[in-house]
Amino acid sequence: MTSGHSDLLAEKRGALGLVTLNRPQALNALNDPMVDGLRAALDEWREDDTVRHVLIRGTGPKAFCAGGDIRLMHDLGKAGKQDVALDFWAREYRLNSVIQHYPKPYIALIDGIVMGGGVGVSLHGSHRLAGPNYLFAMPEVGIGFFPDVGASYALPRLKGAVGAWLAVTGARIRRADALELGLATHAVRPDCEEELLMHLMAGVPIEAALGRISEHEHEAPILGKLDAINRHFSFGSVGEILASLEAAGPEDAFAHETLAGMRAKSPMSMAIAIEQVKRGRDLDFNAAMVMEYRIVSRLVHDADFYEGVRALIIDKDNHPHWNPSRIEDVDPAKVAAHFMPLPRDLDLPGA
Repeated sequence: MTSGHSDLLAEKRGALGLVTLNRPQALNALNDPMVDGLRAALDEWREDDTVRHVLIRGTGPKAFCAGGDIRLMHDLGKAGKQDVALDFWAREYRLNSVIQHYPKPYIALIDGIVMGGGVGVSLHGSHRLAGPNYLFAMPEVGIGFFPDVGASYALPRLKGAVGAWLAVTGARIRRADALELGLATHAVRPDCEEELLMHLMAGVPIEAALGRISEHEHEAPILGKLDAINRHFSFGSVGEILASLEAAGPEDAFAHETLAGMRAKSPMSMAIAIEQVKRGRDLDFNAAMVMEYRIVSRLVHDADFYEGVRALIIDKDNHPHWNPSRIEDVDPAKVAAHFMPLPRDLDLPGA
């Protein structure tokens, strides 16, 4: 059985429900047919007792999935069609909740880039298998957006202040660090895909199959950064984080590089991101998704989102003009307004 749009293939192969993100020319970025197709397949396979596990993979050598189609969201907003963009985000966030609560093993085979929306369709599953080219990031504050697709729930649950660091810097994480942090659950061989599919199609339990395809990974480089991350990013505001980094002085390479990177990000987006990480610590998954929908419903009307996409994705001049341009000028009341209940909050399956 094969079904779906050409950008997403959903197949039942023996005991395996297999999903292939098939948009390599766009680094498998999610669009409407992909979100809807994955949701439909998961709903069908949940009720099919012959499907023992689900596996999702990406096509092409570069990316598992580099995010959602953010250019399309930009164009819809610029055309005054924010309601259409918000409908996409609502369906994407519902899909994230379905994955988080899926009753069968949900296995993401990740090699290459996994960012934004790609994180949403992989991180919340039971098994996250990282190939040697694994590269994770949530870089949204660099385009005037915010870490969504469940980041409000996942990032605060990483060790120490790592979640806050990832949220406001967009730092990139390779496989060894992902395993250390729990972003990935297993390291697998680069040539393991067909062997893994064969085992799962035959109904071999995933843990037994993993014993045959896993490989050793070297010590995580991030272990050498954890003290610095915790020291600088345990503060409750971006202003305090920046002040801590500045106080470390230019001779501190980590602080100097981190500070330079943050100065290029949207001050408003960073303020929203640090607030969502703080609030997310006390929320269950669905409550976190409701909060994220509140944020995006306001942010889709904010100028920074459109300016960030213009500067980094459309014109690629890499010189966005943020408003406000300094973290000191961010109005806390405007940040808080992004988190207020909506006239109609997001409804989620099982909520």
